Amino acid sequence: MSDKRQSRRQFLGASTGVTAAVAAALADPPHAAAQSAGVKKADLPDLTIKEVKVYVADLSNFRRLNSTETGEILSVVTNSGHEGNYTIGNRGLTPNWLEWAKPALLGKNVIDLLPTITATTGTKEVFGFSGGRSGAPGGGRGGANAAAGGGRGGANAAAGAGGGGMGRGGGSWPNFYTAAAEICMWDILGKAVNRPIYKLLGGAKGRVMAYASSQHLPNVEDYIADALSAKEQGYKGYKIHPGGGQKRTGPPIPAYFGHIEEIKTIRKAVGDDFVLAHDPVQRYNLFEALKVGRVLDDLNYAWFEDPIPTTDLEGLVELNRALDLPLHVGEFLTSISGFAEYIRRGALDVARLIADNVGGISGSMRVGALADAFNLECTPHNWGNPTDLAVHFHLELAMPNAYWFEMPHPATAVDRPYQAQFRIDKDGYVLAPTEPGLGYPIDRNALDKLMKRIDR
Repeated sequence: MSDKRQSRRQFLGASTGVTAAVAAALADPPHAAAQSAGVKKADLPDLTIKEVKVYVADLSNFRRLNSTETGEILSVVTNSGHEGNYTIGNRGLTPNWLEWAKPALLGKNVIDLLPTITATTGTKEVFGFSGGRSGAPGGGRGGANAAAGGGRGGANAAAGAGGGGMGRGGGSWPNFYTAAAEICMWDILGKAVNRPIYKLLGGAKGRVMAYASSQHLPNVEDYIADALSAKEQGYKGYKIHPGGGQKRTGPPIPAYFGHIEEIKTIRKAVGDDFVLAHDPVQRYNLFEALKVGRVLDDLNYAWFEDPIPTTDLEGLVELNRALDLPLHVGEFLTSISGFAEYIRRGALDVARLIADNVGGISGSMRVGALADAFNLECTPHNWGNPTDLAVHFHLELAMPNAYWFEMPHPATAVDRPYQAQFRIDKDGYVLAPTEPGLGYPIDRNALDKLMKRIDR
């Protein structure tokens, strides 16, 4: 394998390793939370879950980065009055969440549920990639989360279809039902002890460097102005999500030809010292990825993300051997075992994850710890609404081997009137939240203006 270019991890300094606080928080989150607040676990408020409901907002007038977003905001409320929230539908549909949540959560205590509800350490994926979904009412294993051959998946919800990963306790993965509940419970726990979640996980960062992550723009020519705008705003880097690869005028061309032109013209426009990356979201075959990757190497791009379908493990291994720049892979992996196999085979240099896919906050931290054990970076995926960004931001703040905040560009694409806006500061960083739990409380008055109904 060729020597890899100096990573951001090496550039920013070696990781301090997964701290004892992180390990303790994952083993017993309520105990870790109590310790952070200087109280005993037995002195925590009554966190028995008394109500679950779903606020359904009308998002018809707002941009949705993920087309499956439904406007559903989950609510889990305890006897102590603490409410945890999360949004569903960001990547895979989660129908009838309430039907699952009522028997699974009501009358049970967060203290008892949170340590084990998404303990995915022993999960084994089928062929290194899992598309099944367990926990769906009436469905068992769901449909494919992503189709072999690339492209973003969505839950196809064909009951009985797809092959999920089998865990020690049975069932398949990913399970968007339990992952969403797990995030709500971390939100509750942080609010119960008046601490942001990342601090419960042992995180000590106060900010994270941000790069601008482009939309899939229509034409080759659209990217220069977009990249220059990001640089002028103070971002420390820019990532291309290539579109159709066609020029505004002229005959059709192979998409990857247009992408190569984007790669070249953007580098020329922003200069040699600006951090650039390329993320085609699994759309290339191996031949195309090699052609594009060699140009990225020549032009000193910082990384190549999800270049070919994640199902093509052998192709990723071959590609990684051929290129110098790091491969970021993992958004479409859904278990600890899956990441372990890709790391063992040398199919990735940086482990990338989506919290919904790997068991919420706890599962994500386990993936981060696994990567850290192999001296690899871990890069949570920020692409969705403000709550989705908040979850992944806490992971970035807590993981010792995470260094970037992926900011959808333009940042206004994420805005919702009922939550605080995500923005960079004058130095190009996103500052850590100070509010407890997820740290970006919902403005109920603003939400009420968009409310279609509340499902109970």
